[in-house]
Order: sequence, then structure tokens, then C-alpha cells
Amino acid sequence: MIKPKTTKKDTRKELESLVDQFIKAKGEIQQIDMGESGLVDGKYNTSHMGFSEPKKERTPLNHVVAALQQKKKPSPPTPLPKKKPKKKIIYDDFGDPIRWIWEE
Repeated sequence: MIKPKTTKKDTRKELESLVDQFIKAKGEIQQIDMGESGLVDGKYNTSHMGFSEPKKERTPLNHVVAALQQKKKPSPPTPLPKKKPKKKIIYDDFGDPIRWIWEE
């Protein structure tokens, strides 16, 4: 059975009920200015930006890429077989065969 998609309306109701439960449990909501949660001591937290580790050496995979490119190349088209000439009979006005000719 397919799980029904939750609508925005359902999500809003769920969030409102969670906030109401939090407030009823003596929870306190603090107002924070936009962008303030990403700051540490008034500055951006740069310790998690990924610049702390040295650059890692990469494993060369040129042979793998070359093999994949080789598979992508289309094979040369197979030449069409040459049509063989056919023998055709030439008839005279009375329907008697006169001679044979070759047609391509």
C-alpha cells in the first residue's frame, strides 16, 4: 500500500501541536535574530567549513575513464552488402524470350 503524501496543511497542524505541547510543558520560546544561530561569538563558525584538513591526494582513474569512453564510441557502421545483379529476360512482342540481360 502506498503511503499518502503529507500536505502543507498537515505539516502546519503537526508543527502547531508540537509547539503547543512544548509550551504546555512549561517550555519557553526565545526570539533570535536572523542569521544569529550560525554565529559563534559574533563570527561565523569556520571550524566546520572543511578547511581544517589538508588537501587529500586523489586516486587517478584515467584507465577506468578511458575504458568507459571506449564503450561509448559507436562501432563503425557495417557496410551494406552490395546488391547482386539480377538476370532479366527480354521478351519480344509475341511473348517469346529473346535474350537475357543483367540489371543492378
